[in-house]
Amino acid sequence: MTPEQLRERWGDSLLTVLTVLLLVMMFVVAPLQALGLFEFQVFELLLAIFLVGGVFVMSGSAIAVATMLVALAMIVTGAILRLRSPSILDLNLFAASWLLVGLTMAVTVARATFAPGRVTYHRVIGAVLLYLTVAVIFAALYTFIGTLVPDAFAGMKVEDRPSLASQLIYFSFATLTTTGYGDVAPLHPMARSLCNVEAIFGQLYPATLLARLVTLEIAHRDQDS
Repeated sequence: MTPEQLRERWGDSLLTVLTVLLLVMMFVVAPLQALGLFEFQVFELLLAIFLVGGVFVMSGSAIAVATMLVALAMIVTGAILRLRSPSILDLNLFAASWLLVGLTMAVTVARATFAPGRVTYHRVIGAVLLYLTVAVIFAALYTFIGTLVPDAFAGMKVEDRPSLASQLIYFSFATLTTTGYGDVAPLHPMARSLCNVEAIFGQLYPATLLARLVTLEIAHRDQDS
């Protein structure tokens, strides 16, 4: 079966599959790792492999697949370095790899979700996946700032420890949804700027998403009538 046939048959379904995988990674594996119950690197590597395959089927873009493979190589390298001697280097490698994964996923999912055609259940789930992916992107960016400026955040120390991924995801979603519990707060100007951008996106995305999906559905019905 050719990549085009795979895309036509499984493209929409992959949006749901990848959403479930990312949800499990962020809200099950990361908290369990923070409790010391999981070796996160193994699951992170497995997820990255599935994401590479999913992006290949959905996009058919050699550039997207190459980017994902580079991210996968960075994850493997970071895991090896962590096993030998945990340091800021492997932490930044993980952050860079997930930034690449997030950006590539965001572009690929956005194209698949908001392309002309019928609005299906899977495409609605794809919109959720895009929202989750944005949180991953900002979590990676917060990691870079936290490693460069140790006191960039109040209540959160960005250092190589099992609970870091869970704490970054928690802070990213608290910012994206503008919940703002106050237990973690940005202090550095760049950290505050990133938080502002993420909060603005979190407020504008639902309205923009609804408008786009309604427009696509109306256009599809007009073509059928």
